Amino acid sequence: MDFRKIVLLRKKQDLSQRKMASILKVSKSTYARWETGEEIIPLKHFINLCNYFGVTMDYVLNLKEENNFFKFDYTRKIDKEVIGKNLKHIRQNNELTQRDLAKIFNTSQSTISAYESGKTLLLTIFAYQIAKCFKISLDSFCGLEKTKIEIK
Repeated sequence: MDFRKIVLLRKKQDLSQRKMASILKVSKSTYARWETGEEIIPLKHFINLCNYFGVTMDYVLNLKEENNFFKFDYTRKIDKEVIGKNLKHIRQNNELTQRDLAKIFNTSQSTISAYESGKTLLLTIFAYQIAKCFKISLDSFCGLEKTKIEIK
């Protein structure tokens, strides 16, 4: 995963890492590790960051070249149950069992079950891999594209 765009977005707004960390309510060192790729930003913080800058997750992770953030009505918080239902739907549409999906993504069937039931929030890397593997929008997968807004 490539998070270089978060550095560019932060610098474009003339924000320090300390200020960005404060906005996201994390320590400066934690935020700095996200920018360098030393650690992967948790999904809830990643969504908050994208909301702050008015960009889609797809755009930041280079899944799409365009930023369609303003074409959609975005929610501000993540819903584990929506993501779980979307994961189950994708899995079933591809005729995969939980065990099959677990094998593809090198995890356990119980982890897939916990994700699908909404008991556990997906890791950002797993959500990204799902989007890449099944060629879907990460924003849609996470339930962020709710209602299209007419742009004229």
